Amino acid sequence: MKPDTVMREFLQHPIFTVLSDIAAESQVECYVVGGYVRDRLMGRDFKNDIDVVVVGSGIDFAMRVGNRLDTKVAVYKNFGTAMLNHGELQLEFVGARRESYRRDSRKPIVEDGSLEDDQNRRDFTINAMALSLNKSDFGRLLDPFGGLEDIRQRVIRTPLSPGETFSDDPLRMMRAVRFATQLNFKIDIRAINAIKDNRERIRIISKERIIDELNKIVLAAKPSFGFRYLFDTGLLHIVFPAMANLHGVDVIDGKGHKDNFYHTLEVLDNVAELGGDLWLRWAAIMHDIAKPATKRFDKRHGWTFHGHEDKGARMVPKLFAELKLPLNDRMKFVQKLVLLHLRPIVLAQDTVTDSAVRRLLFEAGDDIDSLMMLCHADVTTKNEYKKKKYRQNFELVKQKLKDVEERDQIRNWQPPVTGEDIMAAFRLKPGREVGAIKNAIREAILEGDIPNNREEAYRYMLEKGKEMGLAPIN
Repeated sequence: MKPDTVMREFLQHPIFTVLSDIAAESQVECYVVGGYVRDRLMGRDFKNDIDVVVVGSGIDFAMRVGNRLDTKVAVYKNFGTAMLNHGELQLEFVGARRESYRRDSRKPIVEDGSLEDDQNRRDFTINAMALSLNKSDFGRLLDPFGGLEDIRQRVIRTPLSPGETFSDDPLRMMRAVRFATQLNFKIDIRAINAIKDNRERIRIISKERIIDELNKIVLAAKPSFGFRYLFDTGLLHIVFPAMANLHGVDVIDGKGHKDNFYHTLEVLDNVAELGGDLWLRWAAIMHDIAKPATKRFDKRHGWTFHGHEDKGARMVPKLFAELKLPLNDRMKFVQKLVLLHLRPIVLAQDTVTDSAVRRLLFEAGDDIDSLMMLCHADVTTKNEYKKKKYRQNFELVKQKLKDVEERDQIRNWQPPVTGEDIMAAFRLKPGREVGAIKNAIREAILEGDIPNNREEAYRYMLEKGKEMGLAPIN
């Protein structure tokens, strides 16, 4: 690879010529750094944000660029940065700086510095490379720490000693795992050992910053890659202990159970492979989260986890709050899937009745397709015969769901006879009788005793009222 030739190919966009011209006019050095350089060198689709380091004032330089492009500049004086948009591109400017840290904080003491100082403070070698925008060496790659070779070797390393890097800014431990997971790189063994040594430092980082990195790991093509690193370094035990607690196998009388941690990772990878979104992936992470709390040994049946779906669903709001995940409909979606995740599996094992399918549709509503995807992913047995049989049965369940839904319209069911109808028919006030009749109508429809329509439901209402000693108004 010839740096002077090839690297210029990454600076073909006219904006780089504009930056180069302004740098020459201002008599300052100017460089493109970070993710743009890394992703272009890796041949990846790069995001539209470009980081520019100026040896001098990044804010002053950004203002000059804004004037040239006739575009608004957002200035963040507290951070010494400025940002502007140019077409689809978002450019962020910062002055080169050196940083030092206090032991009890990840907020650095910042001073003006050289490009070398700025590269020293970068988190990883692959993010510390710079492309010159200066007229004298436009397009030259400045790679003091061997980032290009680390890309070739597919390894995450820190520019300075990993112990110093992670102690100074502990969030970088999460970022190391995140980049390794997203890029399918391995983490350098010295960095792994430094994470183990500094893992307790992660406690000074806000939960919001941690969950941001964790979600990026969850959204990776193979999230288990990152969770194995988090577990092996001890970070998971601090940032998400409930998940770490899934690890391990107990054996009594020669009977053991599967390791629920590695099972969960397999389910998570399966959901990712099926294209599940962030919240379906969180449902995969949480689906067996209550197994440690519900684990019991029975001499006849071996290990049981009775009620883990119900207890797990009750744990979800607390875990979401601790992790700083949203406590809204997304949390309720995860909670619902945790509660129902065994139901399709039970259906797939038994003869599927219309009644059981109607009840599942009633409880799952519009989330039935996500639930079926989770249950498909939850089949992780190594027995190929069993796996094939389960998945064939799932296809039968899915077809039954489709047939019953088309006929009975149970998904997101609304009662064909309302409480107001019942009160008007029997001149009742809100109370126990109204609720009892409503429940009886719902059960009759779900059991298939009456069709799901107003006429049949109204007739059934009158019959139930009569049984309860209520007289309808003529």
